[in-house]
Amino acid sequence: MKLSSYGRKVEKFGRSALEIEGIVAATRLSLLIACSLDTGDRGLISAFAERWHKETSSFHLPVGEVTITLDDVALLLHLPITGTFHTFDALHEDQVVDLLEVSSQEARDETFQCHGAYVWLSWLRDIYHSKCDIGQWTVVARAYLLYLVGYTHFANKSATHVHVVLLDAFRDLNQTGSYS
Repeated sequence: MKLSSYGRKVEKFGRSALEIEGIVAATRLSLLIACSLDTGDRGLISAFAERWHKETSSFHLPVGEVTITLDDVALLLHLPITGTFHTFDALHEDQVVDLLEVSSQEARDETFQCHGAYVWLSWLRDIYHSKCDIGQWTVVARAYLLYLVGYTHFANKSATHVHVVLLDAFRDLNQTGSYS
């Protein structure tokens, strides 16, 4: 059993560039930057893990059954839960090329290394920094936001890569803030 919190990795990445802070704030995801769980109480974690029932997706405690609701998630993560539901469509390689403004070969190599429709978070960090240097702020915002949700919400077990389908939510950055 292991409790993982990747908030510190987001901190190491650093704050978003000043030029995209408004974009990040408009997406309503800026609170994820400070979202980190820091607890070393293995007994507490063990107690909750032992009482989790996968069949009912709830905790069975001495006081009764407790289910985590969307409201609980909103309170814990400080994210709004009202808005449009976003349905993710599979992205094709050319869409990744367009959204991150990379070459077709670079996108193909990256997804090949990750064995599918994934990209390394370190690759996103490199895109972020290279696009900052040349002032492509829309791409910088997309790379930063994908990195942010890749570490906080959709981290895999190793927290090394993120599914590119999430990039679809950042296609139109003006629309992103309206999703729940």
